[in-house]
Amino acid sequence: MKLDNILTITGTIEVLTGLHIGSGNNEMHIGGSDNPIIRHPHTKQPYIPGSSLKGKIRSLLEWRAGLAAVNGGKPMSYAKLGDAPDKEEARKILKLFGVSGGDELDEKQAREIGPTRLSFRDCLPDEGWAKEVDDKNLPLTEIKMENTINRVTGTAEHPRNVERVPAGARFDFAVALKILDTDKADELKETLFNGLKLLEMDSLGGSGSRGYGRVRFTLTSEGHQGKLNEAKPFASK
Repeated sequence: MKLDNILTITGTIEVLTGLHIGSGNNEMHIGGSDNPIIRHPHTKQPYIPGSSLKGKIRSLLEWRAGLAAVNGGKPMSYAKLGDAPDKEEARKILKLFGVSGGDELDEKQAREIGPTRLSFRDCLPDEGWAKEVDDKNLPLTEIKMENTINRVTGTAEHPRNVERVPAGARFDFAVALKILDTDKADELKETLFNGLKLLEMDSLGGSGSRGYGRVRFTLTSEGHQGKLNEAKPFASK
């Protein structure tokens, strides 16, 4: 088993509808939002954690492969490989995203799956977008008000506010794919591009069912963009 190459795919993520990736901050600030987004601790600028991309893309690929319920709703694990409806697809997901933390593999199993191939980078604001916003003296985020409608009276109740990155925001994107000499590289790449396409078809972050979090990738390499454009995640399903 030998590392043959590391393919890095770069580009831009454009936010098409307001994006909310929560900070998990339970502290309330006067004049602040009930639901703040995650920000860089030094620059205070919003960013998209690589873990958010990895988790959502893995989840979508597992749903596509019929694996969502195989491990009780948890990420697919090697121990449940025998229950997978499509074992080859499950192996590709384990190779790309890694085995479950609860998996204890023997040497043969560890050699079969190998190390986690994908490394998603944190996505910082695109310099051009940040400058446009700064030049126009606009905020980097927006506060969206929401409420619940009482079904009987028809009145609005329980008002709350949610901080979002507004539509039009752009973030730098990068993901690295390690390719071993034992890998079928084209199959791993195809699964990755299908995952990116699925994310474009679904949503990122919270409240996707309410219109939040639609995103679009524009990849630096024309070849990579072509692969993404041609991706048909459900073509063989």
